[in-house]
Amino acid sequence: MLFYTKTTSGVTVSVQSYFLEDRSNILQRSFFFVYFVRIVNNGNEALTLRRRHWYIYDSGASDYEVEGEGVVGEQPRIQSGAIYEYNSFCVLQSYEGAMEGSYTMERDDGSLFDVSIPRMYLCAMAN
Repeated sequence: MLFYTKTTSGVTVSVQSYFLEDRSNILQRSFFFVYFVRIVNNGNEALTLRRRHWYIYDSGASDYEVEGEGVVGEQPRIQSGAIYEYNSFCVLQSYEGAMEGSYTMERDDGSLFDVSIPRMYLCAMAN
Protein backbone atom coordinates (compact mmCIF):
# COMPACT_ATOMS: atom_id res chain seq x y z
CA MET A 1 0.00 0.00 0.00
CA LEU A 2 1.09 3.55 -0.59
CA PHE A 3 2.17 6.01 2.08
CA TYR A 4 1.39 9.64 1.38
CA THR A 5 3.70 12.06 3.20
CA LYS A 6 3.92 15.83 3.63
CA THR A 7 6.03 18.08 5.88
CA THR A 8 4.84 21.47 7.11
CA SER A 9 6.75 23.67 9.58
CA GLY A 10 8.86 20.76 10.82
CA VAL A 11 5.95 18.34 11.27
CA THR A 12 5.76 15.32 8.95
CA VAL A 13 2.39 13.64 8.43
CA SER A 14 2.19 10.24 6.72
CA VAL A 15 -1.11 8.53 5.91
CA GLN A 16 -2.05 5.14 4.52
CA SER A 17 -5.47 3.61 3.82
CA TYR A 18 -6.95 0.14 3.36
CA PHE A 19 -10.31 -1.00 2.06
CA LEU A 20 -12.10 -3.37 4.44
CA GLU A 21 -14.29 -5.60 2.32
CA ASP A 22 -15.70 -7.50 5.31
CA ARG A 23 -17.03 -4.24 6.85
CA SER A 24 -18.43 -2.96 3.54
CA ASN A 25 -21.77 -3.60 1.89
CA ILE A 26 -21.46 -3.01 -1.82
CA LEU A 27 -25.20 -3.51 -2.48
CA GLN A 28 -26.00 -0.75 0.03
CA ARG A 29 -23.23 1.48 -1.32
CA SER A 30 -21.26 1.44 1.92
CA PHE A 31 -17.50 1.20 1.33
CA PHE A 32 -15.48 1.08 4.55
CA PHE A 33 -11.88 2.35 4.61
CA VAL A 34 -9.53 2.37 7.58
CA TYR A 35 -6.62 4.81 7.59
CA PHE A 36 -3.44 5.06 9.60
CA VAL A 37 -1.75 8.36 10.48
CA ARG A 38 1.81 8.94 11.67
CA ILE A 39 2.82 12.41 12.90
CA VAL A 40 6.50 13.16 13.49
CA ASN A 41 7.56 16.31 15.33
CA ASN A 42 10.90 17.21 13.74
CA GLY A 43 10.93 20.64 15.43
CA ASN A 44 12.75 21.85 18.51
CA GLU A 45 9.73 22.22 20.80
CA ALA A 46 6.77 20.16 21.97
CA LEU A 47 3.45 20.63 20.18
CA THR A 48 -0.16 19.84 21.06
CA LEU A 49 -2.56 18.72 18.34
CA ARG A 50 -5.68 20.82 19.01
CA ARG A 51 -7.95 20.34 15.97
CA ARG A 52 -8.46 18.30 12.81
CA HIS A 53 -10.08 19.32 9.55
CA TRP A 54 -10.64 16.72 6.84
CA TYR A 55 -12.00 17.18 3.32
CA ILE A 56 -13.54 13.93 2.08
CA TYR A 57 -14.17 13.40 -1.62
CA ASP A 58 -16.54 10.60 -2.66
CA SER A 59 -16.86 9.82 -6.37
CA GLY A 60 -20.38 8.51 -5.82
CA ALA A 61 -21.81 11.17 -3.51
CA SER A 62 -21.42 14.72 -2.30
CA ASP A 63 -18.09 15.73 -0.82
CA TYR A 64 -18.07 16.67 2.85
CA GLU A 65 -15.89 17.97 5.67
CA VAL A 66 -15.15 16.69 9.17
CA GLU A 67 -13.90 19.10 11.80
CA GLY A 68 -13.36 18.88 15.52
CA GLU A 69 -11.12 18.88 18.52
CA GLY A 70 -8.09 16.59 18.52
CA VAL A 71 -8.08 13.13 17.01
CA VAL A 72 -9.75 9.91 18.23
CA GLY A 73 -10.82 11.65 21.46
CA GLU A 74 -7.34 12.97 22.29
CA GLN A 75 -5.38 16.18 22.01
CA PRO A 76 -1.94 14.60 22.07
CA ARG A 77 1.19 16.45 23.14
CA ILE A 78 4.02 15.48 20.80
CA GLN A 79 7.48 16.10 22.15
CA SER A 80 10.35 17.26 19.94
CA GLY A 81 11.60 14.25 17.98
CA ALA A 82 8.61 12.13 18.99
CA ILE A 83 6.05 10.24 16.92
CA TYR A 84 2.30 10.03 17.44
CA GLU A 85 0.24 7.41 15.60
CA TYR A 86 -3.46 6.67 15.41
CA ASN A 87 -6.02 5.07 13.12
CA SER A 88 -9.59 5.84 12.22
CA PHE A 89 -12.05 5.12 9.42
CA CYS A 90 -14.16 6.65 6.66
CA VAL A 91 -17.23 5.26 4.89
CA LEU A 92 -17.84 6.24 1.27
CA GLN A 93 -20.85 5.61 -0.94
CA SER A 94 -18.62 4.58 -3.83
CA TYR A 95 -15.55 2.43 -4.37
CA GLU A 96 -13.18 5.38 -4.65
CA GLY A 97 -12.48 8.81 -3.24
CA ALA A 98 -9.84 10.78 -1.39
CA MET A 99 -9.16 12.55 1.88
CA GLU A 100 -6.90 15.47 2.80
CA GLY A 101 -6.88 18.22 5.36
CA SER A 102 -4.98 19.84 8.18
CA TYR A 103 -4.20 19.71 11.88
CA THR A 104 -4.05 22.80 14.05
CA MET A 105 -1.02 22.58 16.33
CA GLU A 106 -0.30 24.68 19.41
CA ARG A 107 3.16 25.67 20.61
CA ASP A 108 3.94 26.12 24.32
CA ASP A 109 3.67 29.91 23.90
CA GLY A 110 0.03 29.46 22.81
CA SER A 111 0.59 30.28 19.15
CA LEU A 112 -1.23 28.12 16.60
CA PHE A 113 -0.28 26.92 13.14
CA ASP A 114 -1.71 24.49 10.60
CA VAL A 115 0.00 21.34 9.38
CA SER A 116 -1.10 19.83 6.07
CA ILE A 117 -2.41 16.29 5.84
CA PRO A 118 -1.47 14.96 2.39
CA ARG A 119 -4.15 13.80 0.00
CA MET A 120 -4.69 10.06 0.37
CA TYR A 121 -6.60 8.08 -2.22
CA LEU A 122 -9.24 5.57 -1.18
CA CYS A 123 -9.85 2.79 -3.67
CA ALA A 124 -11.66 -0.50 -3.04
CA MET A 125 -10.11 -1.96 -6.20
CA ALA A 126 -6.54 -1.37 -4.93
CA ASN A 127 -6.55 -4.24 -2.42
